[in-house]
Amino acid sequence: MSKVRLTSNQYGKAENRLMRVYRDTDRHEIRDLNVTSQLWGDFETAHTEGDNEHVVATDTQKNTVFAKAKELGVSSPEQFLMGLADHFTSSFDWVTGGRWEAEEYGWDRINDHKHSFFKSAPEVRTVVFTRDGDKDTLISGFNGLTVLKTTESGFVGYPKDKYTTLPETQDRILATDIATRWIYNTTDLDFEAVYTKVKEIILDSFTDHFSHALQHTLYQMGEKVIEAVPEIDEIRFSCPNKHHFLYDIERFGLENPNEVFIVADRPYGLIEATFTREGVDENKDAWAQVAGFC
Repeated sequence: MSKVRLTSNQYGKAENRLMRVYRDTDRHEIRDLNVTSQLWGDFETAHTEGDNEHVVATDTQKNTVFAKAKELGVSSPEQFLMGLADHFTSSFDWVTGGRWEAEEYGWDRINDHKHSFFKSAPEVRTVVFTRDGDKDTLISGFNGLTVLKTTESGFVGYPKDKYTTLPETQDRILATDIATRWIYNTTDLDFEAVYTKVKEIILDSFTDHFSHALQHTLYQMGEKVIEAVPEIDEIRFSCPNKHHFLYDIERFGLENPNEVFIVADRPYGLIEATFTREGVDENKDAWAQVAGFC
């Protein structure tokens, strides 16, 4: 008798690079996605006996992604992933759910041209949709949005010991690459409008206060999103502190009143935090799906 038991498992086709072009008029529209499809269900005998009767081929999953881009369209990555979930869970009785993920890359028109574009969005938009039986979870966000302010940031009052060399400052550069995800409490909403609103709130929050630490700034961002967007119960940030250190040019007889810095790419501080609406517990099961299989 085997002493091994199959527990969690999933499989699918990862990183299907998809562009959907809308040619309904001579002014074209495009959506540029990187889509992953992974299925959950009764796949035990595929592992234990080599019986592929229930294995929906990853090639089939790939083809479905591209076919559904035509059939369903891509009004938002959220809408598209939910459509994929509906298809797979309704087409195969043994598929009880899955994990569908998308990255979206933003394009804009070249001089308002009808069919010529340039890659314009600094951030990558992200979506993870999971279905487990009758339970759906939708997590949206973005990463790679680099922000910087040249003042109204400081860092003082921290503990010092024999290993502390960092001097206190009330005037420093604060820079980070914002990576954020949020969990929706509904799917009945305008995803494009909410995405734009959340991004604007986060950018405004970066600018509108004196930052005593990157932790302080993340709290300002999270608080304002939760207060302004009732469809979001939880938001998480993972942000590196992109250090800019004042460079010593005084040894060359030059003054440096916070004007010349050396940009250090590593090591870096990494600040992470999750903020939830009052009365809502952190959904750790949902967050486990963000980075992939956990």
